[in-house]
Amino acid sequence: MNWTGMFFQDWQGLIRTLVVGVLAYGTIVLFLRISGKRTLAKLNAFDLVVTVALGSTLSAILLQESIALAEGALALGLLILMQFLVTFASVRWRPFAKVVRSEPTLLARDGAFCSRAMKRERVTEDEALSAIRSSGARGIAEVEYLVLESDGTMSASLRSAAAKDPA
Repeated sequence: MNWTGMFFQDWQGLIRTLVVGVLAYGTIVLFLRISGKRTLAKLNAFDLVVTVALGSTLSAILLQESIALAEGALALGLLILMQFLVTFASVRWRPFAKVVRSEPTLLARDGAFCSRAMKRERVTEDEALSAIRSSGARGIAEVEYLVLESDGTMSASLRSAAAKDPA
């Protein structure tokens, strides 16, 4: 086994990684500034996939010598352009938006879980209770509603004190 090859192969590889890394990083920053804030917003599952794909593409450009900087920049630009086109179309055409985005789901209302919705969304009561506690409540009885948002987070609205303890 070649132990030295595990830690260092040659200076050319290090210099390539350094030069291509700086240029690829500059390219992605420039592309993201041009494309706007929405490109990296994690508003739904599609946005998350694009963000992960951008990171994966950037790492491939850095570490795979078979990928030239120009090819990598084109791949980054293509991902950002596709994200822009999808979000552009989804804002202007509601049927397309329904295909691309998931709708929020009501998981609990008025102190009770919506069991069918929770099963459909594969959310356990323990997960829902964790989100409820994160919102400052102690249990389901204190919840006006709990929603599974399009981005996978849960948001809760708590009942007022008068609604919890009717006098």
